[in-house]
Amino acid sequence: MVFGQVVIGPPGSGKTTYCNGMSQFLSLIGRKVAVINLDPANDALPYECAVNIEDLIKLSDVMMEHSLGPNGGLVYCMDYLEKNIDWLQSKLEPLLKDHYFLFDFPGQVELFFLHSSAKSVIMRLIKKLDLRLTAVHLVDAHLCSDPGKYVSALLLSLSTMLHMELPHINVLSKIDLIENYGKLAFNLDFYTDVQDLSYLQYHLDQDPRSAKYRKLTKELCDVIEDYSLVNFTTLDIQDKESVGNLVKQIDKSNGYIFAGIDASAVEFSKIAIRDVDWEYYKAAAVQEKYIKDDDNLDSKES
Repeated sequence: MVFGQVVIGPPGSGKTTYCNGMSQFLSLIGRKVAVINLDPANDALPYECAVNIEDLIKLSDVMMEHSLGPNGGLVYCMDYLEKNIDWLQSKLEPLLKDHYFLFDFPGQVELFFLHSSAKSVIMRLIKKLDLRLTAVHLVDAHLCSDPGKYVSALLLSLSTMLHMELPHINVLSKIDLIENYGKLAFNLDFYTDVQDLSYLQYHLDQDPRSAKYRKLTKELCDVIEDYSLVNFTTLDIQDKESVGNLVKQIDKSNGYIFAGIDASAVEFSKIAIRDVDWEYYKAAAVQEKYIKDDDNLDSKES
């Protein structure tokens, strides 16, 4: 079995930065990572990718040849990738033996709650290559400072969860910058746990732009609460503890922690709910020991 993450989210939510930071973190704890860039608009990659969709198709060429805008061009590229899935499969097969996959997808949200090509690509790879993938849906944490945008983010997250049909984790990214956009109306737990959304109504009514859509907003909130599926975890990609906590959740959702374990259903249940002794903490302890040893050596030499 091969494990990995499907990294999705709106433009500006930090997907590429996430893939770069997550790949470094996973390498630190001993996993061999392959980052697969499937965003044809991403022409400035901060990480070294094992597979790049630009080797198959380029967004700029599609826009020029077919007189399409960026959105239409991205849809065309995903359709083209679906029809040429054998190309992607052949690129991934040599990596299956010992790699953990990070799929960096485009930021066009329609691809993940409306259009079928991206979902078809993922499902066909899962079936053909026996992948165990978790969808990591990034949402910029600054949306919490605006009740209307927060409700939109909830609706987008719910729609994406229902459409993708994968183990799914919603993430409030850039949580370290959240205070830069103003004081939150409620504690952070209110936004991560998606508590009683009726409390947002008062704040929505204060904005003349959203007050006239009061009834529509209430109905949308009712839909979100009726499904009761959406919640968020927080992430500061530069904080190793924050990244480590997210990795724990991802590994539970896609079954990584169960790999190689031959046990009964009862034992699996125990592993799923307890705090596992993660290899990250072992690696971090070793790294800190080397840093201290180097500091002691430098002080002795001086």
